[in-house]
Amino acid sequence: MGGGIVSGSVSLIGGEPGVGKSTLILQIASLISHQLPTLYVSGEEAIDQIALRARRLGFQDTPQLQAVAATNVNDILSLVSKPHSPQLLIIDSVQTMFVNGIESAPGTVSQVRAVAQILISFAKKSGCALIMIGHMTKDGSLAGPRVLEHMVDTVLYIEGEKGHHFRILRSSKNRFGATDEIGVFDMTEKGLQQVPNPSELFLSARQKNVPGTAVFAGMEGSRPVLVEIQALVAPSPFSAPRRAVVGWDSNRLAMILAILETRAGYLLSSSDVYLNVVGGLRISETAADLAACSALVSALIGKPLPDNTIIFGETGLTGEVRTVSHTDTRLREASKLGFSNALIPKQKKSSHINISTTFAQNINTLQELFS
Repeated sequence: MGGGIVSGSVSLIGGEPGVGKSTLILQIASLISHQLPTLYVSGEEAIDQIALRARRLGFQDTPQLQAVAATNVNDILSLVSKPHSPQLLIIDSVQTMFVNGIESAPGTVSQVRAVAQILISFAKKSGCALIMIGHMTKDGSLAGPRVLEHMVDTVLYIEGEKGHHFRILRSSKNRFGATDEIGVFDMTEKGLQQVPNPSELFLSARQKNVPGTAVFAGMEGSRPVLVEIQALVAPSPFSAPRRAVVGWDSNRLAMILAILETRAGYLLSSSDVYLNVVGGLRISETAADLAACSALVSALIGKPLPDNTIIFGETGLTGEVRTVSHTDTRLREASKLGFSNALIPKQKKSSHINISTTFAQNINTLQELFS
């Protein structure tokens, strides 16, 4: 969030049900309440449920943290307008709140807009920091009017697969800091715990010398993250082969398959193709092109990539491999985790990084990699 929560700022946190939104916010409330009065307003859970979670998380000595179950915005404002008003107000969630005088039910566009306007106005006038939790729709966007995201200062999304124990907190809007930073957390019985080295977590179950796997050295904001990309190429029983991708852009996969077939001669049009970014992380940067190509070719020919090799680079439509940013940062992270080889675009590399590099000018370099 740029170094802390700014007084008078308004933050909106969204995520799927059960991903850990309320747990994260309760942990934040507990930490901040050691210095500032904090009020946690729940429109979904009873006070006993909140107290039970707080005890499970091990919260102690938090006299400045108060919790109340309420859904009427007027009642909430009467609580926070007292002489000893809180410096941090948490609303869980904005879709459960309502304003008197509006006929529609809580959660509708008109109610959510009115609730947000009143609470944001209070935060700006009083200097009280406001954090609102928002529900997610089926398509993965925040429920309610789109204008809600424009009204707040910071929009955060907490992501995580139900089968995995780690969570990713991602900023999509931030008036006080960068929007490309992420936080990686491990969901434990004591709540969300910081993961100091995400790469180690994402590669913890990686199997070596297996066809169809490649390690991609990516960047999430200013943080290098190493993640495994897996590919599977299988004969298709259908006239229209299936293309399935998890954690990457499906349009990008279609482009990569066309480049491999047209520019390098790898026949993939009659096969089912599956691509998976292991661990539930979603990759958006184009630097993953070369790693995806390597995993697909490895799966197609049945040969594993050289051991202890990381790969990154952008692939053009003519088959060339283009330079990407933060080369030294990516290589330094790989070297720290024991990788000794790298397949990268041709560019300058710091002499202080102890890692052997192979430069790829085009995707035909992959043939040399497997020879």
